[in-house]
Amino acid sequence: MFTGCGTALVTPFKADGALDEASTRQLVRRQIAEGIDFLVPCGTTGESPTLTHEEHLRVVAITVEEARGKVPVLAGAGGYNTREVAHLAKECEKLGADGVLSVTPYYNKPTPEGLYQHYKAIADAINIPIMLYNIAGRTGLNIDPTTMLKLAEIDKIIGVKEASGSISQMAEIVHRLPHRFIMLSGDDAITIPLIAVGGHGIISVVSNQIPGEMSDLARLANAGDFEGARRIQQKFFALMQVNFIEANPGPVKWGMYKMGLIEPNYRLPMVPPTPVSQKKIEAVLEEVGLADSN
Repeated sequence: MFTGCGTALVTPFKADGALDEASTRQLVRRQIAEGIDFLVPCGTTGESPTLTHEEHLRVVAITVEEARGKVPVLAGAGGYNTREVAHLAKECEKLGADGVLSVTPYYNKPTPEGLYQHYKAIADAINIPIMLYNIAGRTGLNIDPTTMLKLAEIDKIIGVKEASGSISQMAEIVHRLPHRFIMLSGDDAITIPLIAVGGHGIISVVSNQIPGEMSDLARLANAGDFEGARRIQQKFFALMQVNFIEANPGPVKWGMYKMGLIEPNYRLPMVPPTPVSQKKIEAVLEEVGLADSN
């Protein structure tokens, strides 16, 4: 269900800071029309820490409504407080999400046993699959392969969005974990090497801008056509890189604004990229033919 390319959807806001429901629907429809494999609303790319509980559920509900019967929905449900995360995951399930993506608790750095009990509590609360999200650069906690092997013993944990940046760790996970365990890249630029060592795809930021192309890249790589996948990567590599010139999702939202897809509105503490970064983003969009002529 969650292989190939899934988009870590941005959350559009209006100028007054309110959730832009109409733009959210339009973005989801565009993703589906261009062939995305699955959708990930309310991850950290969706600025989920700044959403109210009601807004979080509303974004998930809109995504499920638009995607129902077309593509699966992997709803974001992660955080520091285990009880709150389990409750949120349960509510996402009630809305019709097909699974949840749950980032490791940040700041408190639980022990491996604490991490196991955290995810076990979430699994006990729901009946849908859980995808781990390992991104030590943001959370301060890396799930090492031994701990991941123990977590994989929990039936509902089906895989990991792996953003450690270590190809060696990714290869070890593939080698040690059960065949059923899905490993997805959390970094657009290393989708191809991850699939080459046995991974299954990507939860992508750049597919907010190029859903069709990133879906093709993942499908080609999964089919063993690495030359075809590399052609797509070479064309859009600069875009993958410039999307992280500042903290995500600042640059990708600015790029989508310049593509005519959303308005450039953020929730504090996120702000628009600096003028220097804006110019670099716009130059890359021109280079790859994505700038809105209007």
